[in-house]
Amino acid sequence: MLNDGTGFKKVYLATGFTDLRRGIDGLARIIRFQFQLDPYDKNTLFLFCGKRTDRIKGLIWEGDGFLLLYKRIENGNFRWPRTQEEALEISTDQYRMLMQGLEIVARHPIEEVPDPGFSL
Repeated sequence: MLNDGTGFKKVYLATGFTDLRRGIDGLARIIRFQFQLDPYDKNTLFLFCGKRTDRIKGLIWEGDGFLLLYKRIENGNFRWPRTQEEALEISTDQYRMLMQGLEIVARHPIEEVPDPGFSL
């Protein structure tokens, strides 16, 4: 379910560190009050990562209740964006990259090179 990302219409990452001791109600409060998003948005996955980047929690509203997901990978870690505390909406491709252990946010953007003024 978490590896392929099927069944989610949107995916949000809670960037920065989250206390993963929080349960459903605590994570739903973060979504509502810190990020001003609706935790009851059906089929929207909200992902959280603590200081240990080998585990994440996910929260999704299924229409009749919340589903709390917990994933711990045995080898490696998630490349979690730590720069800002915001809810970052990511694409399906970015989600797959995250689940494969790849970095989804470039640390240094590629700068455009001005025209050198000569021809080859």
